[in-house]
Amino acid sequence: MRFVLAGASGFLGQALRTRLTGEGHEVTQLVRRPPQAADQAQWDPDRGQVDAEVLAGADAVVNLAGASIGRVPWTPSYRQTIRTSRLATTSTLARALADLPEPPVFVSGSATGYYGKDRGDLLLDEDSPPGDGFLAELCRDWEAATDPAERAGVRVVHLRTSPVFDRSGGAFKVMELQFRLGAGGRLGSGRQYLPMIALDDWLSAVRFLVGRADARGPYNLTIPEPTTNAEFTKVLGAALRRPTLLPVPAVALRTALGEFSAEMLGSVRLVPRRLLDAGFTFAAPDVSSLVDRALHR
Repeated sequence: MRFVLAGASGFLGQALRTRLTGEGHEVTQLVRRPPQAADQAQWDPDRGQVDAEVLAGADAVVNLAGASIGRVPWTPSYRQTIRTSRLATTSTLARALADLPEPPVFVSGSATGYYGKDRGDLLLDEDSPPGDGFLAELCRDWEAATDPAERAGVRVVHLRTSPVFDRSGGAFKVMELQFRLGAGGRLGSGRQYLPMIALDDWLSAVRFLVGRADARGPYNLTIPEPTTNAEFTKVLGAALRRPTLLPVPAVALRTALGEFSAEMLGSVRLVPRRLLDAGFTFAAPDVSSLVDRALHR
């Protein structure tokens, strides 16, 4: 198959490109600078410009572009950067795909932030209403940016991605180091549910959804057995044989991380109902298998 990939330089983008090329697929990277390799094509999403011919020959267009939400503090200007980096890329691709006579599937990034900062113990799935807060509003607008493509009949898949864990990068790389140094501990009360998924399962889910002609709309990419921060802390500490006796007080997180702390202290108990209903099998369905896979993949 031929894939066009935006956001190929990020943690998930690099991993997806490696997986796809390893399987023998052709991957064209959309880059903002002049191309430096045969598998690159330049675009300018800030001006709404992308070469339609690059998209026309693809079987799937995957958009993972977006500024990091892990950078703090979220100043007003950086919040705007987070929004613009996602909405401009998504709307540019959606409009271009809408004009193609035979468009490929459009796999568009989103996040479990759609469900808000704190939903307590309520069990949520893709039919649950959106929550409140900056990330929830961002995800609603992010998904709505695909509307031009959907109205034109393009098959659109929204990846509501939870934090993706693997020792090669992302948040887990930082967590592993912290725990190995003996500084790991629960965040706040630890009772909050945290969506998460192993990198291998995330990559497999993307390929699974591309390959299913009936897959469209939002899909939660998270383990099917929700876990709390305290449970995750206990499992990771045991796997690394390190103590986890130093909880991080909620007030310390709020002081250090500002608005972003609410995303870590809030509870979102989420399941990937639509993926399971479609027949997808998780290699790491629970926190123990997820940690093992993240450490030893």
